[in-house]
Amino acid sequence: MMKTYLIDDDNLGNYLTESMLRVEGFSTHISTFDSAAVALQELLQQQEAELPQVIFLDLNMPEMNGWQFLDALKPHADKLQACHIFVLTSSLALSDMEKAKSYDLVAGLIHKPLDSEEVQAIRAQLQDEQ
Repeated sequence: MMKTYLIDDDNLGNYLTESMLRVEGFSTHISTFDSAAVALQELLQQQEAELPQVIFLDLNMPEMNGWQFLDALKPHADKLQACHIFVLTSSLALSDMEKAKSYDLVAGLIHKPLDSEEVQAIRAQLQDEQ
């Protein structure tokens, strides 16, 4: 059973991403958060066995953005080794791509909207690591 967190303040985007993940049979358990701060609190309270295998993280959010979320996870990196964070962005900025690569927990950067090819590529990437 794959557990997924979806962190994005765009409700329509969340609905579309969640629908895509369900249609593709990617995840049986999807938790959606429109606040990175709430998602962070939830994530850090989880036992290691309960952690999501995949986190889709939007960069541009109020209160706490995606970069701040990633910075807050750094002290907990050891506990979060099993989590694969995919940054979701509508930005095509090379600086975002470079910055995302500087975070060990980031497994990839995906341009919105997520499509079935991306979902299949992520699934293949995760299976290769098992």
